[in-house]
Amino acid sequence: MQEIDISDLRKLTEYIKTNGNYDFTNYAMSSFKRRVVRVLELYKLESVDHLIEKFRTEQTFMEVFLTEITVNVTEMFRDPSFWRHLRDDVVPNLLLNHKSINIWHAGCSSGEEVFSMAILLKEANLLDRVRIYATDLDHKIIAKAKKGRYTIKNMELNRKNYVRFQGSTEFDQYYKEENGFAVLDPSLIDQVTFRVHDLVQGPVFNKFDLVLCRNVMIYFNQNLQNVVLNKLHESLFNYGYLAVGSKESLIWCDIANKFIVVNNEEKIYKKIKE
Repeated sequence: MQEIDISDLRKLTEYIKTNGNYDFTNYAMSSFKRRVVRVLELYKLESVDHLIEKFRTEQTFMEVFLTEITVNVTEMFRDPSFWRHLRDDVVPNLLLNHKSINIWHAGCSSGEEVFSMAILLKEANLLDRVRIYATDLDHKIIAKAKKGRYTIKNMELNRKNYVRFQGSTEFDQYYKEENGFAVLDPSLIDQVTFRVHDLVQGPVFNKFDLVLCRNVMIYFNQNLQNVVLNKLHESLFNYGYLAVGSKESLIWCDIANKFIVVNNEEKIYKKIKE
């Protein structure tokens, strides 16, 4: 592993903030450092100074770097018990009092979570009553999510998760195999709006009944988690639900008293006050 010290990371985050309009200052530094080292090794760069020089000489490399830094490994129906709880409790509760609802996948990465939600809603005959918004920082990952095209070898894990989710049909019916890729049924995302959005610096852009922001904040330090959680709180209707990742929590944050715990194991919370 290449040696990078904290001054290198500060220099890099300041350069990116000034020239690339992305703020990594409050990312969890251990995770950020690992990803920077990976980029240096991948592109055979000797130091952070060489990386910054590459930004200066190659205009498009900032976007390449961003994709490498923000890439999240994900899967469909990850944590199947979480998805069962959404299907059996959260979504039915929301639709008791509303003809339609808005769902936001914040930090949707390559879209597996979005397609999982669409399949869940389709099997419950609710797809036409839900508007889904899917956002991520990186426009390349958003383009990938829109395509719904994943390597076929990943589908075995996705299928196992779907079986554990207790889906109501055969998982294979949701995609076609093309040249070693699984291409998901595009009609699943007819009701989905994909957009580039920066959770850290971007505005509150809509109101939602359910927000999923899972396994995103583990990369942020406590200060930045507070900023993002305040934004998610503001984006929710009263009595709307927020779902975070299995290693994340709201207990310690500034707005903890504005939510109640719906399911501690699955990390689902309900907003009870503005």
